[in-house]
Amino acid sequence: MRHPTFDELRAIDVFSAARRIDGVAERTPLERSAALSEIAGGDVWLKCEHRQKTGSFKLRGAFNAISALPKEVRERGVIASSAGNHGLGVAFAAKHFGIPATIFVPRAAPEVKRRGIESLGGTVDSTSSDYDAAMVLAKAIAAERGLTFINPCNGRDMIAGQGTVALEIIEELPGIELLIVPVGGGGLLAGIGSLLRRVAPHVRIAGAQSVNTAAMARSMAVSRLVSIDSVQTLADGLAGDIDEFALEAGQRSLDEIVTLSEREIGDAIVWLAKEGVGTVEGSGAVGVAAVLGRKLREVRTPAVIVVSGGNIDRERHEGLLLGM
Repeated sequence: MRHPTFDELRAIDVFSAARRIDGVAERTPLERSAALSEIAGGDVWLKCEHRQKTGSFKLRGAFNAISALPKEVRERGVIASSAGNHGLGVAFAAKHFGIPATIFVPRAAPEVKRRGIESLGGTVDSTSSDYDAAMVLAKAIAAERGLTFINPCNGRDMIAGQGTVALEIIEELPGIELLIVPVGGGGLLAGIGSLLRRVAPHVRIAGAQSVNTAAMARSMAVSRLVSIDSVQTLADGLAGDIDEFALEAGQRSLDEIVTLSEREIGDAIVWLAKEGVGTVEGSGAVGVAAVLGRKLREVRTPAVIVVSGGNIDRERHEGLLLGM
């Protein structure tokens, strides 16, 4: 199946996705952070996707993609690869439709994500060495069994579902000037960009990622795909290489992208907990880390930071808190 180019993405698909996921995905809160607003010199808001039903925004795209499949195709079941959160979204959608789902995750995927997938009825395969290997295996098994592979970062319906994050933001804060988004494989970025670049092109979009997951930042710096090593990171949800579509989405959507050290991400996780925002995983904390560390070239306000997920193993989270 040919994936769309960025130019082929339509804002109207995001509006359609919003109707499709209504009543399934939560409309997550937009909360003002007094501390971050003081740092930025203007209002900074947090889009709290860590409070989504499955603990991350990934439910939006997964549900939209699976619900858009022809009934006879969907009923055969689906296969996906995931660092964990996409798998939770796929498993949730599969349970909703009463279909089987097999999720291929890296061997080191957080236990909270693996257990969550299984608790929703999904089958977990954690034999792959890393995220990219899990995707290769998942695609091969899907082809072998004649099942639909639900791509975690690509596909028109997947991307449109993720774009509903931005739709909710601009509906509640139409005067937004800056949106800070975690960047991994590019699905959330593409969804946000496909909407904002068409209906609110004045909004500045800044990306944030770990130095250990910086495939997008490195690729954009040289205008070609750059492969990164698979290394341990608090931002496991942003791990893996990107493809040509993701690079195009980055080039067309991002005004800037910054990278954060593991220490800076850990500090942001602790800060979010102490501020009462809640338990946030590394991939969800990178945008906050960018503001706390004053990493962005330009911070226009009102600004919104997408706090994309909260699925972090309890022991790891408590270890970070105790370490401070």
